[in-house]
Amino acid sequence: MDLDLAPTVTEVARVVRGVRDDQLAAPTPCTDMSVAALLDHLDGLALAFRLAAEKAPPGGAPQPSAEKLTPDWRTRIPARLESLAAAWREPGAWDGETEVGGVQMPGEAAGLVGLNEVLVHGWDLAVATGQAYAADPVAAQACVDLVQDFAVAAPEARDEIYGPVVPVPGEAPVLDRLLGAAGRDPGWTPR
Repeated sequence: MDLDLAPTVTEVARVVRGVRDDQLAAPTPCTDMSVAALLDHLDGLALAFRLAAEKAPPGGAPQPSAEKLTPDWRTRIPARLESLAAAWREPGAWDGETEVGGVQMPGEAAGLVGLNEVLVHGWDLAVATGQAYAADPVAAQACVDLVQDFAVAAPEARDEIYGPVVPVPGEAPVLDRLLGAAGRDPGWTPR
């Protein structure tokens, strides 16, 4: 498959840098996760999926926590996201087997899951902080296909990872279709 993660990580890094300190406690579309906890999650998943691309031994997968967000998050998370994209451009990243989050999977699957995580959580962060979000349409379509295939192949696992499917018209923009398939309301706004 060999998708380029660069357009997605560039957009998400822009959103990360646009988060204000007074927004860190704000809610996000991720149930029970504040902006700060979501930033911590992005930080951790960028590292985990980079290691998966490198076929490096993974570290633990700690729970996201607002309290664990490092003071240098505005520079650290974008740098980790850029490293993530670079790792998936390396020869062999999409080949063979790898591990992420304690789960063995083909490299191609890990790359798609990582892309999906970054793309969807980038949107979560953008809407939670009132920022525009321009998803790469090629990446968004690959993620729609991934989420729909996952729902068919492993419906129980899908339901554990995502919220209930939010119905979205078939002619809706690809990002909206992805969000609905991933259990998000494309019209979500902070309360």
